Amino acid sequence: MFGLEKGRLKPHKHRMSETASAASKKLHIKTYGCQMNVYDSERMADLLRPLGYAVSDQAEGADLVLLNTCHIREKAAEKVYSEIGRLKVMRQEKEARGEGRMTIAVAGCVAQAEGEEIMNRAPAVDLVVGPQAYHQLPELIARTTRAKGERLKADFAPEDKFDALSTERQASGPTAFLTVQEGCDKFCTFCVVPYTRGAEWSRPVASILEEARSLASKGVREITLLGQNVNAYNGREADGEESTLPRLMQALSEIEGLDRIRYTTSHPNDMTDELIRAHAENPAVMPYLHLPVQSGSDKILRAMNRKHGRQAYIDLIARLKAAVPNIALSGDFIVGFPGETEKDFEDTMDLIRTVGYASAFSFKYSKRPGTPAAAMPGQVDEAVADGRLQALQALINEQAQAFKASLVGQTIDVLFEKPGRYGQQAVGRSPWLHAVFAEDAAHLIGQIVPVKIVGVGNNSLIGELEKVHA
Repeated sequence: MFGLEKGRLKPHKHRMSETASAASKKLHIKTYGCQMNVYDSERMADLLRPLGYAVSDQAEGADLVLLNTCHIREKAAEKVYSEIGRLKVMRQEKEARGEGRMTIAVAGCVAQAEGEEIMNRAPAVDLVVGPQAYHQLPELIARTTRAKGERLKADFAPEDKFDALSTERQASGPTAFLTVQEGCDKFCTFCVVPYTRGAEWSRPVASILEEARSLASKGVREITLLGQNVNAYNGREADGEESTLPRLMQALSEIEGLDRIRYTTSHPNDMTDELIRAHAENPAVMPYLHLPVQSGSDKILRAMNRKHGRQAYIDLIARLKAAVPNIALSGDFIVGFPGETEKDFEDTMDLIRTVGYASAFSFKYSKRPGTPAAAMPGQVDEAVADGRLQALQALINEQAQAFKASLVGQTIDVLFEKPGRYGQQAVGRSPWLHAVFAEDAAHLIGQIVPVKIVGVGNNSLIGELEKVHA
């Protein structure tokens, strides 16, 4: 979403559910943005569970509402303020019914970047906590019950956060996210991540393996390793030696019950020969790679401070395809970056035609305050950017549909995740991250089984079970 998923500002409903009898207080978490925020939301729910908070799908009537925010896209903060206004009305209605007070907390990257302004502009907010400080939530929530308006700046080191978090995890299905790396040192001129998530930092190997074993023991078959720049992972082994992402994935693949490994998001400059070999040689590593390029124009890539050129990216893709012929590629693209001409945009379209993508995330450039690109000359007209985005998305969609169509008639392994909408239908994941729908498969949730692909939907595949599994 994951792909990136780094750029999306789409609310996620928290997937965990608990019975009302398990706790006396209701917690609602609304998650915006990338998979790392989804992971953070799950960990915040874990932290608050011992305080008696049970996760609720509804904000109305909740005792605590957490907005886990994303700062990547334009107007991200405005969406947060709009939601705060809606929650303020809910809180007033809850108090009028005599049901106690709703605590409103803002977490995540908007909290990190604009915490002081949020507290000044939105008095309804009780607590603001950035992404590196949410391990302090139990203490902070307790303090807000005594002193309204308590706030903590997110200036804690990542190791403090992960040291404070238990590696014992709740699992809500056969797939899970696992953060292994945070922060970014690349400083792309359009991106706020280095300012909201901080410098690159990798979790120790032992901590990651312990968390993965906990997930596997609860039926998780597939994990997605998360990081702002995950393929730069360099966490320490037990002996103090520095590890790499391929070595980490090899250790994870040896955990009983853990059959599939994915990772996102990556930078082309950290796509090493060792990592390419891991895709070719480690059967647990799925044949899918999200590798953002952002633009196909060398001029724009330099302006973005991407630190790689167009041809270097194309050559890297050629090496990947040679090592893993069935690999599915995903990417990120920004159109309308300052100074982008029709020629620059055509260079991007040409790169897309050359590479061939199974999926991609694409956006119009949006100014992020404090980033170098926000002050660059040559800002592109909104209508021009709109037209370019539509053309790019049409090309990506054409390629994505062609990739799915190439799978029709093949029998592929599908990990079934959850029930479908109808009868005994179930929904699973292909090795390339497609949703796969199959009838009479509800009894196979949590299992990886061969499925013959017989059709293609707009965003999914349609499969039939092999007779032995029907």
